[in-house]
Amino acid sequence: MTQVRRLIGVYDADGGLRGEIAYLAGKLAGKHCTLCDITHSPVRRRREWDSYTSSLPVPFDVVHRNERSAALERVTEGREACVVAECDDGSLVFLLGNDDLARAADVTGLAEAVASALATASLTLPQASVRP
Repeated sequence: MTQVRRLIGVYDADGGLRGEIAYLAGKLAGKHCTLCDITHSPVRRRREWDSYTSSLPVPFDVVHRNERSAALERVTEGREACVVAECDDGSLVFLLGNDDLARAADVTGLAEAVASALATASLTLPQASVRP
């Protein structure tokens, strides 16, 4: 089985002041990012998210659309919001898409969905490690 080096979530939103303003305007118009809904309350990052990510043996990084590397963009373009695994061999494996995140609905559901997707893809997390 291939081991995961880190998990990466991609928001269906752009970062920066312009991106935040566009996201808020979209939210008022009924558009939203399923990953944002899981990781953040209306005013700040959820404690449950911080607890979940700190319990993992690998980092779970989140990036906005406009903050992706070229390699990550090739794997995720048009599939945001999503979660990808970066493996020890450098490969990127798409794990969860927008519909999966909508079904997950919250941090607990996301944790279960990630575990299931990792098993389906025959990927493992390290047993114990010190996170960088």
